This record gives sequence, structure tokens and C-alpha cells, in this order.
Amino acid sequence: MTNPDDEDASRGLEPVHAEEDAHPASPWTTRLVFFLRIMAAVSMLKGLYHWSRVVGIAMPSGEGFETHSIAWQASTVFFAVLDLVAAVGLWLAAAWGAVIWLTSVVSMIALDLFFPQVFQGGAVFDLLEFATLVIYLWLALKAAQERPA
Repeated sequence: MTNPDDEDASRGLEPVHAEEDAHPASPWTTRLVFFLRIMAAVSMLKGLYHWSRVVGIAMPSGEGFETHSIAWQASTVFFAVLDLVAAVGLWLAAAWGAVIWLTSVVSMIALDLFFPQVFQGGAVFDLLEFATLVIYLWLALKAAQERPA
């Protein structure tokens, strides 16, 4: 009986090393992934915050989930789910993660601008959300310019 490793050696087959063919990450791509990881952590915290509102953690007595308006309840559940899904996608640097995150950011800004009575986030919160959106788009464009066509 022959050893399969001896047959591979006689045919000249070498083991595959993943590191040999990997392209080094460009600086802007590295920065984009770092930014996505930071936004993943922020999205995780936001999602957990919204879930804490759903289950009643750190809510004043008499102000449970069911005592709020239907708009507040629907928005809270929407962002509780969306932010956590976005956090997973952003951490993995998956394309769908950024899409979900952008949907969450734009939805939050629109909700605060057009329905301020629901969350009452304020202009400062909206500006921070918009700034993260602009930073993401700038980093994504810079990373895309580094890749050959």
C-alpha cells in the first residue's frame, strides 16, 4: 500500500498556504474596516439600548413598553432588530452590513426630523448620525479608488 503523501510529492504538488496568495490590504481599506468595526460596536450598543426599552430594563416605574405610543413601540422594535443585525454585518465587513447600517442611520435621521415626538433625539444626535454617514461614504470612496479596475 502506498502513502498518498508520497504520491503527491512525486507529482510535485505542494501544500496550499493561504498567506501566500493574499493581497496586502491597502491603507484606505484598512481604515474602512476599522471604521466599520467601530460602527459595529456602536450599533450593538444602540440595539441593546432599544432592547432594554422593550423589556423594561432601567425604565422608570409606570413607563413600561406598553404605556408608550404605537409609533414609539414600532420604532423601538424596528431599531432593536435592525441595529443588532447591522452590527453583525459591519463587524464581518460584509456588504449587506453596510446596507443595513445605512438603512438604520437614514431611518433614524428621518424619524427624528419628520416625527420628533417619537424619540426626541435632537439635532445634535442627528448631526452625529449624519457625520458617521459622511465619514463612511468618504472612506468607501477612498478604498474603492485604491483597487485596480
